[in-house]
Amino acid sequence: MARRASQAQEEVSNKIFTLPNVISFIRLCLVPIFLVLLLNGFNLAATLLFVVAAGTDWVDGQIARRTHSVSKLGQLLDPAVDRILMISGVVGLLLVGHLPVWIVVFVVLRDLYLLVGGAYLLNTWNIRVAVIYPGKVATTLLFVGFAALLLYWPVMDGLGIVPFSWLPGLSSDLYSWGIWFVYAGLVLALFTTLYYSIVAAKKLSEARAAKKGK
Repeated sequence: MARRASQAQEEVSNKIFTLPNVISFIRLCLVPIFLVLLLNGFNLAATLLFVVAAGTDWVDGQIARRTHSVSKLGQLLDPAVDRILMISGVVGLLLVGHLPVWIVVFVVLRDLYLLVGGAYLLNTWNIRVAVIYPGKVATTLLFVGFAALLLYWPVMDGLGIVPFSWLPGLSSDLYSWGIWFVYAGLVLALFTTLYYSIVAAKKLSEARAAKKGK
């Protein structure tokens, strides 16, 4: 009985209009509003909107699991919205001059890799690599760091350890405290991306072998 109940909870439906999917769609609609506010100088409003969009990331997942309304669309939409929000955050920070280019390139390439790769595996091979806890921590650290950099207050003197301006906080240039969260998130994101890649490669190899064996 317990096993059957567990399997029922994990059942994935083909429904589109579920509450978790609606929440994910609303979060997606907040992205262009956030960019418009940021590029027009409404930093505080843009920061608050970004915090709301990022902070409700866990809401749709919790609702889906607690109400047993996990859907195939939701499995694709939820991480996709996270990736889109992440990319819009770093691009917005670059446009307002609060983030160096190399961090933007790293985050954009990583998130596009996860977004496109995850969609390909799910749609072509019905393979889904589950998000691990360190991956969620990495995303949270980056979101916190980006929100702090969006607000850009308070501004402090850099440590002056290195002479490179593209390493805010470590150089002598002015910086916002959020950069430390960004650095921590980047390191953790690198390791989790390697983990996802290894797991995906293994599952893909097994799926191809199974297909050849038929």
